[in-house]
Amino acid sequence: MCAPAFGQAPVHGSGGNIRIVNTDMAVLEMQEARNDLPCSVTPRKPVLGFDLRFHAGYDVDVPLKELSGSENELTILFRVTPATHKDDPTYFVQHIHVPSLEEDARGYANLQGDIDMGEGNYHVDWLMRDRGEHVCSFYWDMEAALAQKDKQIELAIAPAQVEGVQFEQFKDEPPVERSQSAPPLSIKVLVNFAPQNYDAAALRPLDTVALVSILRRISREPQFGKFSVVAFNIQEQRVLYRQTSADKIDFPALGDAIHSVKLGTVDLKRLSQKHGDTEFLADLIKTEMSADHPDAVVFAGPKIMLDEAVPQDTLKPFATDINYPVFYMNYNLNPQVVPWKDSISRAVKIFKGTEYTITRPRDLWFAVTEMVSRIVKSKRTSSSSLVSTQ
Repeated sequence: MCAPAFGQAPVHGSGGNIRIVNTDMAVLEMQEARNDLPCSVTPRKPVLGFDLRFHAGYDVDVPLKELSGSENELTILFRVTPATHKDDPTYFVQHIHVPSLEEDARGYANLQGDIDMGEGNYHVDWLMRDRGEHVCSFYWDMEAALAQKDKQIELAIAPAQVEGVQFEQFKDEPPVERSQSAPPLSIKVLVNFAPQNYDAAALRPLDTVALVSILRRISREPQFGKFSVVAFNIQEQRVLYRQTSADKIDFPALGDAIHSVKLGTVDLKRLSQKHGDTEFLADLIKTEMSADHPDAVVFAGPKIMLDEAVPQDTLKPFATDINYPVFYMNYNLNPQVVPWKDSISRAVKIFKGTEYTITRPRDLWFAVTEMVSRIVKSKRTSSSSLVSTQ
């Protein structure tokens, strides 16, 4: 039986005071592992995600025979204390319903929990109890740290801060203070929301997390002020969502559109088109590259390995009219498996664009940082050229 416990809710109290049952608080303070409710706790080390948050957690195994009998309820309570703020721990609680189990039940119940944090050292005090007040407790230390070469990365959570896990990828982005030193830059992003495995029958959160993170990273840049987004899916050969020259990216609306992707179905009309996916991609690029005049166009997504490449003659006439930088952020978790250039990469090359391979969170950070620098430099060069010709 597997029951993810990642929905822990942070515990809050009125006026900042937190109310914890005295017996539970005594267990947390005791710092001695208890096992009168037999369980095995395995902590998970903090790992940096594409959302630039450190993710940590734990796995708990409980023998089903210990939960056999009538219905039960497990309560997990734990606190995470930063080493630099020992007087300011964060508490989490989770209640798990256990159905009736036969007396001779075999196997284990696996419970999982997750938390997010910024850089720092932390101590965790953890307990679980059933309705009979049997307790399992465990304690551990963990460190969330960037490598020395990555220290300039700005994380989404401040140091020594602990937060609950954010499971809604498409929640609205908080307001960003835009740069006032120069006119805001206009950015167009074309994102292929597709799985890493082209033949996959479903689009999983694992497939979208980096793509959404790329959009969020771009949306948070102070120099950018106008955003156009085109979300498409090459397998379905359709545009899922379009937003034009807005002050911010509408993530909730984008999320609603992405949830409509159904990769397990096949359109008979598409089957009749021998190179429909190539034609769709070519038409999309031509339409979006000529529709307006942004300060940069960014393609993002996993590799698109089509049977037939987009003909260069189709795109070259448009390339001569493009005087803004073009980028391709290729989200590729296993670049060694498919090392060849894909269809978008070849298309971007026609526009003399720059390609980045996004495999790890640090790749995303440094790619966007360099990309922004190139866009700003290109804009300044264009402005200077315009002034000199007047």
